[in-house]
Amino acid sequence: MMLITGSINTLSAKWADMFSAPGCNGSPNHAFSHPFVQAVGMFLGELSCLVVFHILLCHDRRKPEPTMIPGQSFNPLLFLPPALCDMLGTSIMYVALNMTSASSFQMLRGAVIIFTGLLSVAFLGRRLQPSQWIGILVTILGLVVVGLADFLNGHRDDSHKLSEVLTGDLLIIMAQIIVAVQMVLEEKFVYKHNVHPLKAVGTEGFFGFVILSLLLIPMFFIHVGSFADNPRQVLEDALDAFCQIGHKPLILLALLGNTVSIAFFNFAGISVTKEISATTRMVLDSLRTLVIWVMSLLLGWEVFQGLQILGFIILLVGTALYNGLHKPLMAKMPCCPGEQRAEEGEAPERERLLGAGKAENES
Repeated sequence: MMLITGSINTLSAKWADMFSAPGCNGSPNHAFSHPFVQAVGMFLGELSCLVVFHILLCHDRRKPEPTMIPGQSFNPLLFLPPALCDMLGTSIMYVALNMTSASSFQMLRGAVIIFTGLLSVAFLGRRLQPSQWIGILVTILGLVVVGLADFLNGHRDDSHKLSEVLTGDLLIIMAQIIVAVQMVLEEKFVYKHNVHPLKAVGTEGFFGFVILSLLLIPMFFIHVGSFADNPRQVLEDALDAFCQIGHKPLILLALLGNTVSIAFFNFAGISVTKEISATTRMVLDSLRTLVIWVMSLLLGWEVFQGLQILGFIILLVGTALYNGLHKPLMAKMPCCPGEQRAEEGEAPERERLLGAGKAENES
């Protein structure tokens, strides 16, 4: 479920961006470019996790022996700072998805481990293992290779200008800094309160949905010139989005795919981490990148690039090193068993979970 819904989430968002339809007041046919409306839909999906949590809790309490642990009570405002980071990071990523390919979008999101590692050292006092520092360096190399692939492909891509592709790639990396801040805030102020994961995701979704929905009002009047692709050249024209959906209902199907998939992706990701391991979740998330890339090729959204495969493999190695996926292999080697066991003992499970990422986000 995690692999399928995670892939659908990115592919449906990109599918929506590829539609063109007339807007309001007889405006001509133009691309569906409404990243903030898409972000509101994503937060609606996260908010549904809160509904699912209360349904499961009510169902569990009817049993003779309840098994579900709802977690301790907490101040919901604790989730406001990470929710603001989630809102900003998600919005930036949806803007970037309009400018670059779905596979590059997913690969470049791997940059989050770089900033998560650095911020956890600076603000959480964490001590990274040598393998994690190597993983960060390898990930940086992978990002350079993926960026180079986009640069070379930008000269042959008719759908996006080279400047747009490079700007989109930079925006994705910038968004990962914000996502890393969100993860550090969650660990420092939220996780110590033993909040149920579905309730945590749903509460952040509630804040993101309400705040971003209200922000759509001033965005309707903020002129940004050629930066916007809508006819009125405002930061976000939600009315134009609804008019385009009315002219082409398939856009609504793509948006619903994004909303529903993020809810199932969060639920499945939490279940995988709880029932199996955070490392398994990281592996599945990496496979999601491969599925998105293959599907984009099959659908004709992208052209084959050998350099992009190399970048993906390097990013995969970097992520595996950072999350300790090499440790089971090294444990079987006869050399340095004591040092390996010491390193395993010092690497906390929470750091592996942070490295694996969350839904947003995938949030």
